[in-house]
Amino acid sequence: MRTCDPRRLPRGGGAMKPVLLVTNHVPPDRIPSLHALHEAEGIEVAIYDGRLHHATPGVADPGVPFRRMAQRAVHAATASGSHRAVIATSAGRIALPAAFTGARRARVPFLYWTGIWAPVRTPAHIAATPLLRAIERGADATLAYGPHVATYARSHGARNVHVVPQAVDTDFWSQPGDPVAARARLGLGPAGFLVVYAGRPTPGKGVEVLLEAWRALPPTSGDALALAGVGTSDVGALPSGAIAAGVLAREALRDLYCAADLVVIPSVATRAFREPWGLVANEAMLQGAPVLATDAVGAAAGGLVRDGHTGIVVPAGDAASLTT
Repeated sequence: MRTCDPRRLPRGGGAMKPVLLVTNHVPPDRIPSLHALHEAEGIEVAIYDGRLHHATPGVADPGVPFRRMAQRAVHAATASGSHRAVIATSAGRIALPAAFTGARRARVPFLYWTGIWAPVRTPAHIAATPLLRAIERGADATLAYGPHVATYARSHGARNVHVVPQAVDTDFWSQPGDPVAARARLGLGPAGFLVVYAGRPTPGKGVEVLLEAWRALPPTSGDALALAGVGTSDVGALPSGAIAAGVLAREALRDLYCAADLVVIPSVATRAFREPWGLVANEAMLQGAPVLATDAVGAAAGGLVRDGHTGIVVPAGDAASLTT
């Protein structure tokens, strides 16, 4: 926020206390934003342990004040009185309620940063729903990944909701990629249509639907489907032309987007997952690659990928739609 912005967080007298950001993951793309936030507000990042839902590994040092802790230590950190506000993401079954109750104990503002835009139907989440609703209603502000998330949060009583669009490091992803190098790494020549998928090989990402669609297409010499983030051990026998490219360095992934004739985000809705955004869309667009996404992708629901305008949007889970 700007220096004169009345929405700035309270500073109090004397030495300014930092804002505590509680999260389980700091990917490289988030570093510039953290630096800007630290310069504007003064922050400390509490990085807790737990399961990751991101394909991109986190950085060892985010370049701002930080500490690592167990989820059970979050309450003590947020209740310590050492911070003038607390921001917590929607991840962390223990960390989120611990951050909320800790902020309440310290009597400082609590900001809820969320990408949830559909019900999560696992037994653990169903049991925790009353607690999550209390956090949504009780947060002093809600920071939503996009308008789709903001609408969902408001429907559960969230107030003071602000859309904080998902973004990537535009300086990095807009640098010219090397399509020739990307195709050479895949063993491909200069000709042929190249479809690219980038993501984890987990059920909600829709890799199996994408492979079903690829199998339905008539084989054409030189055409290829590159699966970045997917190893040969992650999938069964691949159809002709499909390549498990494995986990790629950011530079190699940028080259691959530049080489792509189409980038596909085939996510599907599951009981445990609904794609909050899909930063692949941002990254691919910055390389000028056309994007096809399903309607279970947050970037489509949130308005970045608009059918017939900025990309193609098809029904989730429908292999036939991916081939047309």
